[in-house]
Amino acid sequence: MADSQAAAEHQPSKKEVRLVIAASSAGTVFEWYDFFIYGTLAYILKDVFYATDNDTLGLLLVWSTFAIGFAFRPIGAILFGYLGDRLGRKYTFLVTVTLMGIATAGVGMIPSIQTIGIAAPIIIILLRVAQGLALGGEYGGAAIYVAEHAPPEKRGYYTSFIQASVAGGFVLSIAVVIVCRALIPEAEFIAWGWRIPFLLSIILLGISLWMRLKLSESPVFKAMKEAGETSANPFKESLTYPGNPRRIFVALFGITGILTTIWYTAFFSSLSFLRGPMRLDPQLVEWILLIAGTIAMGFYIIVGKWSDRVGRKKPIIIGAVLALFTLFPSFWLMGAFANPGLANSAAERPVIVSGPECVTDPFAEMFDREQTDCGKILETLTSSGVAYNVVDAEALAVSVGGVPVILEQSWFADGAERRTGFQSALTQQGFDFSAQTPPFLNILGIIAVLLFLGFLSALTYGPVAALLSEMFPTKIRYSSMSIPYHIGAGYLGGFLPLIAGFIVARTGDVYSGLWYTIVVVGFGLIVAWFGLPGGPPRDFEDDTA
Repeated sequence: MADSQAAAEHQPSKKEVRLVIAASSAGTVFEWYDFFIYGTLAYILKDVFYATDNDTLGLLLVWSTFAIGFAFRPIGAILFGYLGDRLGRKYTFLVTVTLMGIATAGVGMIPSIQTIGIAAPIIIILLRVAQGLALGGEYGGAAIYVAEHAPPEKRGYYTSFIQASVAGGFVLSIAVVIVCRALIPEAEFIAWGWRIPFLLSIILLGISLWMRLKLSESPVFKAMKEAGETSANPFKESLTYPGNPRRIFVALFGITGILTTIWYTAFFSSLSFLRGPMRLDPQLVEWILLIAGTIAMGFYIIVGKWSDRVGRKKPIIIGAVLALFTLFPSFWLMGAFANPGLANSAAERPVIVSGPECVTDPFAEMFDREQTDCGKILETLTSSGVAYNVVDAEALAVSVGGVPVILEQSWFADGAERRTGFQSALTQQGFDFSAQTPPFLNILGIIAVLLFLGFLSALTYGPVAALLSEMFPTKIRYSSMSIPYHIGAGYLGGFLPLIAGFIVARTGDVYSGLWYTIVVVGFGLIVAWFGLPGGPPRDFEDDTA
């Protein structure tokens, strides 16, 4: 009840509430834009900052660096959670958005690995660390700031704009790339134009700071500070406050584990899937994701508002259950719409690889290990999106529909030549490796599947800012919700592209990476089912857990 009383005593006007939502959401859009633009341009960055002709390894290295940023989010959550609970919500996330904007612009200024050598990926890693620290403090601050301005009966609705803003950051990153590609010839965009989206973050930073500097402090925090009730050590108290360890566990696995793996599967896995093994034209992929992502943003607001009536638990449980049963069919359907010829060719003319030691080692080149000849073939087929079957044999051989492929010895020394040679041989057997532009109805089908995946994300993400704000006591709320959220989002979600990509590389099945999401969501569903409070939303003080 303390939150409700404080909000009533320091009740902001409707104009102030609109400014709070707009400024917090805009800042969140910009900050997540900064974070996602790296993943959106991963297919270019792998050649700029990593020297390898192995496409699979190149992308895994990019996703490894992407994951490093997520790995530091929990540290940012602890640092900025402490500041947010001690000094206030407003100024803490002013610092986080500034740090994010500067780090992102820095990526656009780094020379390539061909220019400065190993220093290029090292600097990238340091900037990703800075981004991770900043993001660790951003979400909790923005979510709590809006929640503590909202009347209890509209808390889900108001905070859902923060949730939609995370998707908005991804949409903005796609939109900026589309505009840049339209204005800059493709060769020049790959050579230098990719830097513009990163440098644009300076402008976005200026807009975000201008909006957020107009805000006042959270009424709940001001009331708490005036009463002298702020925590002396928010991090320590988050771990020792009665019932908090249990709530943190539930928030980590039963909330964040579910929402973050579904979110990254819906957006990033789809991006990699369509642009990679399905071989859709890159610009078409960007337009498809822009349309689907923009529409899907509305789902978060609808679900957030719905949670004000039915409670926070029900949408999350429904979304998790649906995800378990529909993720594989959704991607199968999306693949059928995107590149039906690839699946048909593999079914009509199956690729059989026979030989000894037929396993892949995706990181062999990175750790100076020798990849077997059969492993090199499997890696090339996987990166080309070609399904295959492996048969143990003494001699290495490949056949397509029963027709042997002549293996040139030079293919095993040069990854680019091996890829070209295999794709040429498979093309003669009816495979098509050109950039795909499916019929209009198929494109609509892909968008429909992405909208469904976006709906699953909205069910599990839309009510979360309100739920996490309600789960923890006010004086340690920033720290208590940020720590499990960013551990879950940082490790369970942030490592998803890397882990899923590794699983695909090892198995040769472009759909096998989905098993990671299934396992995390399945465990999270059990935790959420027994750990989340049911019924109407209620403030922490009403929770006796």
